Order: sequence, then structure tokens, then C-alpha cells
Amino acid sequence: MHWVTRARPKTDRIACPWLIRRFIDPEAEILYVPADQVLDVARARGARSFDAPGAEFTHRDGKCSFEVLISEFELAKGDPALAMLAQIVHAADISSDRDAHPFGAAIEALGAGGLEAEPDDYRLLERGSFVYDALYAWCAKHSS
Repeated sequence: MHWVTRARPKTDRIACPWLIRRFIDPEAEILYVPADQVLDVARARGARSFDAPGAEFTHRDGKCSFEVLISEFELAKGDPALAMLAQIVHAADISSDRDAHPFGAAIEALGAGGLEAEPDDYRLLERGSFVYDALYAWCAKHSS
């Protein structure tokens, strides 16, 4: 299945593909396209869209796209580590809630810095996925 979102990913657009590939669709092909093309590309390719205006999975009810995916696919049930990771991603992605988790500002900084350090979106996803592997492992060790 193709999944499409806006180009130049940082927090939510790195965390969501990590979540999709790890828990929803291990064979997912992620497509980064210009923001004004997300919905057209999704329709043309029969893809699922995320983290873009009008996307199937995007910010709603105060939740970031990562949280919406977790809720829609019922992923956090029985997985306190994923629930904790969702709190971290929320704090990093929703600027008004930056202080909701102590890692929020750091993860937002990694996302913003990643845009400066890596010009290729797919390489950025590859490199950024390790951050979420590491955070999930940390959350597994520190959640109850």
C-alpha cells in the first residue's frame, strides 16, 4: 500500500511512517510530495494520506497525526510503551503542548534539525526512523 504525505518531513511525518511500517503495514511505501499534491496523488494511486490538510489521517480533536493513527488502528491497547511514545510525539508536534512531556522540545529540535542536515526526504526518513526505534525501546523500559 502507498501512503502519501507532504514533503520535507519532520516530527509527525517521520513518526507516522515509522508507526505505519512497524504496526500497520510493514510493506508500506511512503511517498513525500508537495503539499498541494497530497490528495491528488492519494486518489491517483489509491494511497492512504496522512498529516496534510484534508488527509485521511491528520490532526483532529487536539491530536497529532501519530495519535490519530494509533487511535484509528487501536494500537495502544496493551502497549504502554506506544502510549508513552504518543505523548512524546504529541509534545514535539503540537507547539502549544510542547511542555506536555519533557522530551517534546528535544524531539522537535531533532525534527527541525533533520531538515537542515538531510536534503533527501527518504534518507531523512531512514535516518529518523532510528530515533523512533530508540524512543520506543526507551519507552518499553520505562513505562508500566
